[in-house]
Amino acid sequence: MNDTPPTRCRLVLAAPAGADRASLAARIADACAGGDVASLILPQYGLDDAAFQALAEAVVAPAQAQGVAVMIAGEPRIAARTGADGVHAEGGRAALADLIDRYQPKMMVGAGGAKDRDAALELGELRPDYLFFGRFGYDTKTEPHARNLALGRWWSEMVEIPCLVLGGATVESVADVAATGAEFVVLSTAVFGEGVDATAAVAQANRILDETAPAFETAS
Repeated sequence: MNDTPPTRCRLVLAAPAGADRASLAARIADACAGGDVASLILPQYGLDDAAFQALAEAVVAPAQAQGVAVMIAGEPRIAARTGADGVHAEGGRAALADLIDRYQPKMMVGAGGAKDRDAALELGELRPDYLFFGRFGYDTKTEPHARNLALGRWWSEMVEIPCLVLGGATVESVADVAATGAEFVVLSTAVFGEGVDATAAVAQANRILDETAPAFETAS
């Protein structure tokens, strides 16, 4: 990780489905060794609560030791039990309102699941810490989904709440997301896919962002 975070679109990692505790912790450590990573989102992917908590226990503290904030996208109590930095809601407005009421400001609360502008604005009215455009596990194509890019561009121009946009299955897709003005690009397959060198992938993603991402204005 960089000691000083860059003032441009930053990288967020979404853990892949199906990894065991030891291998996932090792792959995350390898990824973080490649350069700046702002956050890690750990989706539950259908695991029962006990298995998911065991996975989170193996991942959260080591990632945080690398300076990476960890968001739990699943049973929110597991975030508190494992000392994660926040929770990620995908269940719509009511679920998000409940999490905000229970966990903000002690923990970050992010939101996803909005498929159009109206749904995004409904979630935004509740003031989550960020809004995510994309679906975990659906970065199977080379390029980011056009709808996610369009929503990210619109949101970045209209709303102050930061947004995350899911990239594609290749590292090069970070340039497309950064061009929307989104604060964060989410990669999963491009970093954790079979046969991928996670360290090299994160390093390449940061090089591309350094070269192509527009700089954000900073407060004076």
